[in-house]
Amino acid sequence: EYRQKFISGWLMTLGLSLAALVLSVAIGLIVALFLAARNPLVEATGRIYVELIRGTPLLVQLLLGFYVVANAVGLENRFVVGTLVLAAFSGAYMAEIFRGGLNAIPKTQRDSARAIGLTRWQSFRLVVLPQAVRLVLPAIAGQLVSLIKDSSLLSVIAISELTLNAQEVNSFTYSTLESYVPLAIGYLMLTLPLSATARWLEASFRYER
Repeated sequence: EYRQKFISGWLMTLGLSLAALVLSVAIGLIVALFLAARNPLVEATGRIYVELIRGTPLLVQLLLGFYVVANAVGLENRFVVGTLVLAAFSGAYMAEIFRGGLNAIPKTQRDSARAIGLTRWQSFRLVVLPQAVRLVLPAIAGQLVSLIKDSSLLSVIAISELTLNAQEVNSFTYSTLESYVPLAIGYLMLTLPLSATARWLEASFRYER
């Protein structure tokens, strides 16, 4: 009877998660470059963002983001606000992951790239970044899985994603087990393929030492 409600909630969670995944990776890369900048003001800006986001709960960020910030700028689309807040939250963790990966690449790699005539940007794009991505893939996969599960908190701003719909079915039917087992299965259908893809990418990028 409530099958369609679970399906529509799952599709909403899928759309939210995919949009937030892409945005969080982009935010993480940009902020990681801020953290690695030589300009103290730029580095401090990135550090303040990371510490502010990581030091406060996602639930509080969602409530402030929707009822305070979005309301102040006249943004009423719950889907957009939820996606942006979720991406900003995950992006702070992504930034630290990327920063760690970039710092793990020895300075001699950059010096060697410059010595053969590559520009600073070419050195970063062709030498440093591919190695850093290979190093941080497991941590990125873990963060992306966490992002998908964190999307369940979007129910607090009344987005009809999977968790909210499961809660509504439970309130209609008083069938807790029948409401939350499909919820768990729905999240596994999202996270397991992501984990499998990450393992495949790790194997593809692996090289013999």
